[in-house]
Amino acid sequence: MDTLKGTVVFITGGTKGIGFGIALALLEEGCYVAITGRHLEKAHQAATILNQSGDYTGRALGVVSDVRDFESQQAAVQLVLSEFGKVDVVIANAGIGHFAPVSELTIKQWNDTIDTNLTGAFYTLKASSAALKETKGYYISVSSLAGTNFFANGAAYNASKFGLTGFTQAAMLDLRKYGIKTTTIMPGSVATHFNGHVPSDEDQWKIQIEDLGKIVVDLLKMPHRTLPSKIEIRPTIPPSVNKKP
Repeated sequence: MDTLKGTVVFITGGTKGIGFGIALALLEEGCYVAITGRHLEKAHQAATILNQSGDYTGRALGVVSDVRDFESQQAAVQLVLSEFGKVDVVIANAGIGHFAPVSELTIKQWNDTIDTNLTGAFYTLKASSAALKETKGYYISVSSLAGTNFFANGAAYNASKFGLTGFTQAAMLDLRKYGIKTTTIMPGSVATHFNGHVPSDEDQWKIQIEDLGKIVVDLLKMPHRTLPSKIEIRPTIPPSVNKKP
């Protein structure tokens, strides 16, 4: 697309961090954006901030939804359809992380991670696939470099992101015959509030949320004949590169 004006985008986990940065980038392109959060007040607050960040009044919508609940996802998609009339793009971004050795990882931590990061992405696509077929739209999942690179204490997170990467690539093969494009974005270190982190000046070396927003804009503007189905993104110069031997 030469222009994204009027495109309707549904983003899970969009009240802060990566989802919020993507939402802002898309609003700047003239899109209508629905962001979800598990708490209605936080979703509405984030949407208000987005609407007030530019001449975007009425184009950002806060929706309460829990990606771990399929009926909740169905209701969220229906709300977007009733408000904006269609869904062109779905971005499965909601995610959490629990990190501990397997012997110390709790059953609840495992289930929360898998249910949010992996099953939640499936529920999001399952709930929106009919709408995407109508618009010949785009499904994007936000995975991680942890979806190809395993590390100690990452059993639950690695499993969820390896699974998400595989799920999205298989879904790409299922959906392309309907004219739906599918991509998984796999970022490395991003300056966000993930896992309780508070971004600061010390995070300037990391990928910034606006950088991921630009990547999504570029993907949506890619000629329809061309599909970057999996994108790995890394900080150019992480601190380890500058360490003296």
